[in-house]
Amino acid sequence: MDNNREMKYAQELSKLIQTETISIWGVKTDEKFEKFRNVMYEMFPSLFAVTQTESFDGSLLIKWKGKTEQKPLMLMSHHDVVEAGGKWQHEPFSGDICDGRVWGRGTVDTKCSLWAMLRAADELAAEGFVPSRDVYFESACTEEVEGTGADMISTELKNRGIEFFMTLDEGGMIMYDPIGGADSYFAMIGVGEKGCADLKFIARSNGGHASTPGKNTPLVRLGKFMAAAEKADLFDVELSPTVVEMLRRMAPSMGGALGVVLKNAGRLKPLLCKVMPKVSPMAGAMLKTTLAFTMAGGAEGTNVLPQEAFVVGNMRFSHHQGGADSIKKVAELAAKFDIETVVLDPGLESHISDFNSEGFKLVEKAVNAVFPNVIPTPYIMTGASDSRYFSRVSDCCIRFAPFTIDAQQLSSIHGIDENISIDTLVPAVEFFKYIISEV
Repeated sequence: MDNNREMKYAQELSKLIQTETISIWGVKTDEKFEKFRNVMYEMFPSLFAVTQTESFDGSLLIKWKGKTEQKPLMLMSHHDVVEAGGKWQHEPFSGDICDGRVWGRGTVDTKCSLWAMLRAADELAAEGFVPSRDVYFESACTEEVEGTGADMISTELKNRGIEFFMTLDEGGMIMYDPIGGADSYFAMIGVGEKGCADLKFIARSNGGHASTPGKNTPLVRLGKFMAAAEKADLFDVELSPTVVEMLRRMAPSMGGALGVVLKNAGRLKPLLCKVMPKVSPMAGAMLKTTLAFTMAGGAEGTNVLPQEAFVVGNMRFSHHQGGADSIKKVAELAAKFDIETVVLDPGLESHISDFNSEGFKLVEKAVNAVFPNVIPTPYIMTGASDSRYFSRVSDCCIRFAPFTIDAQQLSSIHGIDENISIDTLVPAVEFFKYIISEV
């Protein structure tokens, strides 16, 4: 490995991390994003000399003209980040290079991918390379908040009549034993993502003084409802073809009875529907809609019974059940406790891409070429990405970032001490070079 190349790459990523790009709901932060864009333009001069760039209220669409009129390729990665509270080993926007890692908010989510795809394209452009088809790059500054950037850009591309061969966005990464029990490294290639809805559950009463409480006050009813929702099997469990294929590919790396079961995933679906949630929360979440209670509110005084109290639930609905039916199921349960359900955001449903498609096979080939000891496998993302909007303009939306990360780095996403290993930067650039060159 070229240590000089590794360090050069680490210093570039560090510079992007130092350029803080926190996005906040309802707050315009144009100046910081303009500063970030200027850093990018300076960092990748060969690419920007041969591309056209459009801004959609700060979110970027970059077009690199190819030789033919074949369906274009879209590479995506947002550049906004979440806030960085708590006590960090290295300041969140220091971009420190230490212990073989680059530290800071955005190293994993997801300036690393943006940097790697642009670095790959810049090096190819510097060599005089021209892609066989148009290559687009999309980078939103609103992914962590409203998602308006990807929404606007995908809508405009649809209006222009552009349909993509493949879109490739953030998603799964390369991990050892991603679901528990597998003795191998896997490239977790997302072919779909669950929908994301936000619901507010409201309990009302006449209020009163806390010294004379009655039964089933609003907060008590909400508590009973949340306990019932956690205990009940509200949502349909289904082992999709994608999950079956994921398990089939993981089975050779699994030992014992679990490995035998996974090898026969297609025939043992009922058993696996019971076993998978016990393997890990991530494994279980791939099989059904989930609901997590995230916010709550009641009276403003400690001695006041609230006239109105609420909890907010974040729902990730499955493809087989969908948003409308998932919301209906939980609303019916809430009504039993005299609780109103208000849909704050119904979420956006997007399709599952075919793991036998040419786009998925291209990503597989790139993984095999650059990471020969890693097993590529399809899976369903439980989180949300800007890719959901690009279902409008592509039948093949793939979600994968070509970086090897460990459990600590995975847990640091939206948490403290986010970091990426320096030795995964060169392979990531080579991965994107393969994609751009071979598409």
